[in-house]
Amino acid sequence: MNQTKTSMAAAILALLGTSGLAAKPATPTAPIHYDADHKTFRIDAGKITYAFGVNDDGILQTLYWGSRLAPDDAVGNATPPKSRSAFDAIGANTPQEYAGWGGPITVMPDLKAHFADGNRDLILRYQNYKIDDGGLQVTLGDKAAKVSVILRYVADPATGIIGRSARIENHATQVMTLDRVAAASWNLPAATDYSLRYLTGTWAAEWHVRTRPLTPGATDLESRRGSTGDENNPWFAIERGGHWNESQGHVWFGALGWSGSWNIHIDQDVLNQVRITGGFNPFDFSYRLQPGEGLDTPVFYAGYTDDGIGEASRLMHRFEIARILPEGPKPKLRPVLYNSWEATEFKVNEPEQERLAEKAASLGVERFVIDDGWFGARNSDKAGLGDWVVNREKFPNGLKPLIDKVHGLKMSFGLWVEPEMVNPDSDLYRQHPDWVLNFQDRQRSLGRNQMVLNLARQDVRDYVFNALDKLLTENDIQFLKWDYNRNWSEPGWPQVAPEEQQKVYVTYVQNLYDIMRRLRERHPGVEIESCSGGGGRVDLGIMGLTDEVWPSDNTDPSDRLSIQDGFSYAYTPAVMMAWVTGSPNWVNKRNSSLDFRFLSSMQGGLGIGANILEWTPAEDATARSYVEAYKGIRATVQQGLLYRLLSPQERAPYSATESVAADGSQAVLFAFLRQGQEAQAYPTIHLQGLDASSRYRYRTIHGTVAPGTPAVASGAYWMSHGIDLGLRSDFDAAAVVFDRVNGDR
Repeated sequence: MNQTKTSMAAAILALLGTSGLAAKPATPTAPIHYDADHKTFRIDAGKITYAFGVNDDGILQTLYWGSRLAPDDAVGNATPPKSRSAFDAIGANTPQEYAGWGGPITVMPDLKAHFADGNRDLILRYQNYKIDDGGLQVTLGDKAAKVSVILRYVADPATGIIGRSARIENHATQVMTLDRVAAASWNLPAATDYSLRYLTGTWAAEWHVRTRPLTPGATDLESRRGSTGDENNPWFAIERGGHWNESQGHVWFGALGWSGSWNIHIDQDVLNQVRITGGFNPFDFSYRLQPGEGLDTPVFYAGYTDDGIGEASRLMHRFEIARILPEGPKPKLRPVLYNSWEATEFKVNEPEQERLAEKAASLGVERFVIDDGWFGARNSDKAGLGDWVVNREKFPNGLKPLIDKVHGLKMSFGLWVEPEMVNPDSDLYRQHPDWVLNFQDRQRSLGRNQMVLNLARQDVRDYVFNALDKLLTENDIQFLKWDYNRNWSEPGWPQVAPEEQQKVYVTYVQNLYDIMRRLRERHPGVEIESCSGGGGRVDLGIMGLTDEVWPSDNTDPSDRLSIQDGFSYAYTPAVMMAWVTGSPNWVNKRNSSLDFRFLSSMQGGLGIGANILEWTPAEDATARSYVEAYKGIRATVQQGLLYRLLSPQERAPYSATESVAADGSQAVLFAFLRQGQEAQAYPTIHLQGLDASSRYRYRTIHGTVAPGTPAVASGAYWMSHGIDLGLRSDFDAAAVVFDRVNGDR
């Protein structure tokens, strides 16, 4: 791990104190100013200004969040709105930065608590502030209840994205029980033309983009599953006006950095003000703080642009690459990967894996990964989980001979693991049946023939860490595909007092982060992929400790166009793995050409998961050609600026994306036709993001362009005149590279 680089999450949490994330040195962020005369705070970062102040009642109140203002522009004073009626008092309508549930408040609070003496009233008033290179710290408190809330603000100067979190501290002599804890609230000005965009899905059908008008009332996006979940993802975008699109419109957007149960509550009040509150899911939540104890929240990140939802995505991508990923601001490019699951499933053995490795290396693959089936009594999904020892029947001499073989073929080596789970048919469960999430003397539900280990327990946390540490110490492994294949059930923790058991929702995730952090410190060369039956655990928390993610188990190249498109709204292609698998596809039995499969997968981190031993020499040659071509464009694809040109959402027949290198030297266009209709021509593609005055030469990886297309033309030409592609038949595709001519800048 690069110890000189600090993620936004780590910068905040290091200053707050305790966290499962690494406490690295703080990274300087955008300047933050305090105006003592008006009691206002102002953050100017990227192209935004964010301002809030202290009103006459001592409440921290949002003043402005939008396009950047001039340095001498006033942001106003914190003045609560007038009382609308006895039913809508001032406290109910004031856009608070962080509200306690107390006094005349009817909006969803950030913090709700009750005390041993029966008090449930909590009013958080301003106490003091501190500004340093790590950001802004504002302390609120209820002096009578002896509670402090320390708010942290860190702003990225490049993108204007702000990370906010809170620490709640109990300074009383009695127990304080937290019933609801948010990381932050974001307030938007009063308007009646807002719409909400969010992501929904299920297994093999993740990342559907949904849009709905915001009207008075509330919308909850959440997971109650114990992990992030794919039913909703912890990301939102709110657009204003009826004319927004990929390139224009006011967009406020954000994402929660938490890998457990979460909630984002979006409310429009009687004054048409919109408030977005995000943090721990309050469902089944209770967290007791003894006198002197505190709790840190996740980080809630958010940004703004007036250049449309496409620019919102590009800002998120830049931010994630530079400030979230553990190797940022210049993370390694994702290597071309081969995974052996589709070829062997559980029938793993050393000779077969060696044959696959030889074939993969001949195609230009750079990383070879053994999937499930290499350990314990793992011949199906009914046994072996939890026993992280090499199966000596399959690998008589351990993994070393195969690893040496893979390294000799100039590839890195990786393994599949699912360390948070256990099968009832395993040595681990037979020895420690109490180690799983359970309620005493109640049923223990199975999912995929397995149960969830209670990682909140210190002994379980230590076992998981030690097992993986031993595996990595004894074997020269460069990569772990970290899977997580079921949701929680019976989330009990019988070993602690009943009133403490609901801490499991927080402590589990903190310990998960701690395990990953310590493994990275002990084995700095090892990279980790986050996988959860597909895209069930993708969020800015887990991304701070992993190098790539698995968006979906669905590898059908046509379905993947929509899945990858939806993924890109919130997360960068730099971490998005995409595999070329067999045809017909195992999900839907759909047939597609090897060309279509490769081009669909080349929009992210390219992997191959097909049984390559069955490929013909012609297919080998095709694959080898695409792998070589991909290596020449992957920096642009993975870490460039993404433009969504034609949307595949709602089963649209067309899809087109363009990636532009950060320095403008290259652009890569991918275009797909799912279904040709009535001999209609494919839409003319107008590129975006090029330097208008530079000249670019095009070359095709696959597909044809219209006769008469100039070999070299200006960026203005490619963006204004566009390019016509010869896509006509079902599941047709093209890839075109535009390289800036030498001498042009």
